[in-house]
Amino acid sequence: MKRFPIFALSAAAFLLLGFAPTMRAQALSAAPATPATVEGNRKALNGLFAEYWQARMERDPEFASELGDTRYNDRVTDYSVKAENAWLEREENFLMQLAAIDTAGLTDQEKISRELLLRQFTDDQEAAEFKEWEMPLNQMGGIYTTYPQVASELSFTTVKDYDDWIARLHAIPKAFEKVTTNMSIGMEDHRVPPRYLLEKALEQVKELATQKPEDSPLAMPLKKFPPAVTPAEQERIKTETLDAIGKEVLPAYMRFARFLEVSYIPAGRAEPGVWALSDGAKYYAFCIRRTTTTNLTADQIHQIGLDEVKRDEAEMLAIAQKLGFADLKSFRASLKTNPKLHPASPEALMAAYRGYIGPMQAKLPQLFGRLPKAPLEVAAVPDYIAKNMYPAYYEPGTPDGSRPGRLRVNLYNATERNLDQVEAIAYHEGIPGHHLQISIAQELTGLPDFRKHEHYTAFVEGWALYSERLGKEVGFYQDPYSDYGRLEADNWRAIRLVIDTGVHSQHWTRQQMVDFFHDHSGMDETTIQTEVDRYIAWPGQALAYKIGQLKLLELRDRAKKALGDKFDLRAFHDEVVGSGALPLDVLSDQIDGWIAAQK
Repeated sequence: MKRFPIFALSAAAFLLLGFAPTMRAQALSAAPATPATVEGNRKALNGLFAEYWQARMERDPEFASELGDTRYNDRVTDYSVKAENAWLEREENFLMQLAAIDTAGLTDQEKISRELLLRQFTDDQEAAEFKEWEMPLNQMGGIYTTYPQVASELSFTTVKDYDDWIARLHAIPKAFEKVTTNMSIGMEDHRVPPRYLLEKALEQVKELATQKPEDSPLAMPLKKFPPAVTPAEQERIKTETLDAIGKEVLPAYMRFARFLEVSYIPAGRAEPGVWALSDGAKYYAFCIRRTTTTNLTADQIHQIGLDEVKRDEAEMLAIAQKLGFADLKSFRASLKTNPKLHPASPEALMAAYRGYIGPMQAKLPQLFGRLPKAPLEVAAVPDYIAKNMYPAYYEPGTPDGSRPGRLRVNLYNATERNLDQVEAIAYHEGIPGHHLQISIAQELTGLPDFRKHEHYTAFVEGWALYSERLGKEVGFYQDPYSDYGRLEADNWRAIRLVIDTGVHSQHWTRQQMVDFFHDHSGMDETTIQTEVDRYIAWPGQALAYKIGQLKLLELRDRAKKALGDKFDLRAFHDEVVGSGALPLDVLSDQIDGWIAAQK
C-alpha cells in the first residue's frame, strides 16, 4: 500500500515556535510604532486572517455548508494524507507570516487574534505527530455520519441547491475510499481504536447502508420542495438523487461495512485506554493540554475529580436527608423506581426540555446585557446515531439565523431516562449555555471570522456547565429532585475527571469505569454505558467541562473580591462571552484587564 510522508515542521518554524509563548509580552513592551507602520501591520494581519479563513472554507466544504456558506456545497473534503500534509505545510507558511508581523500599536483584540491563530497552528503541527487521521471514526461518528448530518443542515430553496447536493452525493464514494486508505495505514502503524467500539460503529454503518434510497437521511432534501422548483425539475432531481444514493452512495457504505467487518475490526486494539498506543502517554498529555488549555497533569486532574465528587456528594446527601432518606444509596435506589422521575413517552421527554427553556428565556436580561438574536428549537437526535449518543447535545444554527440552533434530545430508551437532570441539561445545551454563547460568538462584529467560530472545549463546555449553576442563582430548581439532578449533573462532570484519566493514564478497565459511575451516581444505565464508551473514544474531551467551569468560578470570585460593590454580574458575563471562545489562560488575562478597567 502506498504510504505518504508525514509533513515535518522546518527548523525555522521550530525557532519561531520556541518564541511563540513570549511574543505577546514582547509586543506589548515594544516601542510604539509610527502610525503608517501600525496601519500597514494591521492591514497585513487582517489580510492573513481573511486568507486563512478562505483557505479553511475551501479545505472543509462541509463546515462551510454548516455555517451557511454555499460556495462549496457541491464538494466534499479531500481526506487523503497528501491533502493533510499540504494543509500542514500551508499552516506553517501562515505561521511564519503571522510571526513576522509586529504587533506594537495594534489593539488588544488584534493581538489576541494573532496569538490565537499562532496557537492553533502550533497545536495542529504538534497533533500531526500523532496521525489522528489514521483513526477517523468510532461509535460517536465519522465519515458515515458526516453527510447525513450535512443533509439536515442545508437549506434547499433553488434548483442549484439540489444540483449541488447531487454533485456531493456523486463525490461521497471517493471520500469513503480515501478514509479507508487512511484507516488501512493506521492498521499498519498499529493505530486503531478499541475493537468493541468499532463493532458499535459497524451497527450504525450497516443500518445506513441497508436502507432504501428514499428512506435514507441522504434523501431528506426530497421530503419537501420549495415553490420555486417546478414539477418537472422535481421529478428530475428526485430521479438523480435516488439514483446517486442507491447506485453509488449505499454501495460505498456496504463496501465500508465489509472493510470494517473483515479487516478493520479484527485489528482493533483490546485495551480501552489510549495508553495502549506506542506513544499513548505522550498523546494523552497532548490531548489534555489541547482540550483544557492548561498545563495540568493527568494525576492532578484525577485528584481534582476525586475532590469534586466528594464535595458534590456532600450536598446531594443533604437533599436526600431532607427528603427522608438516610443515605445516598437508598435515595438513588428510590429514583430508579419513582415513576414521576421517568418520562411516560418520548414526547413527554421532549416536552420536559421545552418546559424549562421558556422560563429561563425570561430571566436572561437579569444575567446578560447582550442576548443572542438566533432562535432555539428542541428536536430529536437522529435515529441512526441515537443508540450510542449521550442524552442531549447542541447543534449550532447559521450566523444569519436562517437555521435555528437546536437542542437535540435523545429519545432512545426514552422511558428509562431520568427526568431529574433534564432541567440542568436544558440550561447547559440551550440557554444560557451553548446556544447563548455560540450564537453571540457568531453574531460578533469587529473580530475575524475564525474567532467567531472557534471552539476551545474548556471554554465552551466550561461555560455550559457554569450555566447549569446560574439557574440555581436566579431561583430555578424549585423541585428538590431537580435540584438534586443539578448536583448529579455536576457530579457527573467530576466523575469524568476521575474515569477519563483512570482509563487513559492509570490503565483502568472499562468495568472499573462503570463501577465508579455506579458507586458515585444514580444515573440511568443507558446513559452510563454510552458515557463510558464516549470517554474511551475521545481521550481528554470529557475533562474540559469541569476544568472550564472551575476556572470561570475562580475568575468570578476574583472579580467580586477586587471590585466589591462595583461588581456587575451582567457586565462580567458579557465580558466572558463577548470575545468568542478563548483558551483559559487568555480568558484569565482578559478578565484581569477588565477588572483593572472597572476600577
